[in-house]
Amino acid sequence: EAIKEMIPHRDPFLLIDEIRDLSPDERATGIKNVTGDEDFFRGHFPGHPIMPGVLIVEAMAQTSAVLVIGTVGHQPGSVVYFMTVEQARFRKPVLPGDRLVMEVVKLRNRGKVWKFEGTARVNDSVVAEATFTAMMVDPE
Repeated sequence: EAIKEMIPHRDPFLLIDEIRDLSPDERATGIKNVTGDEDFFRGHFPGHPIMPGVLIVEAMAQTSAVLVIGTVGHQPGSVVYFMTVEQARFRKPVLPGDRLVMEVVKLRNRGKVWKFEGTARVNDSVVAEATFTAMMVDPE
């Protein structure tokens, strides 16, 4: 519930179950327990379910959004938007039953723009990495 207070994502698109090691203005670790019940597995791929790489990056981005809010405080109505994804690499598939651990480190921020480096792991093996930028947008 604390995650839902920080970011607007909801099922079926809330892709983090837990936040650990939140160090404001530095880093955060997000956890996604991949159950196999997620809707995306029905079509990606029937008979051979794999979590889509773009959703792994989205889970890292949601973790970074929690880091932003954990740093600047709750901004009612504000949303953290993706701006860029750079150097995304997918190393191994993420399967039902996996525990996906996303480590996000703030590289820098200027005003409302934040740049992060994210690494996703399953059982200490790197499954994905990306550098990405996000922006906090005020309510209109």
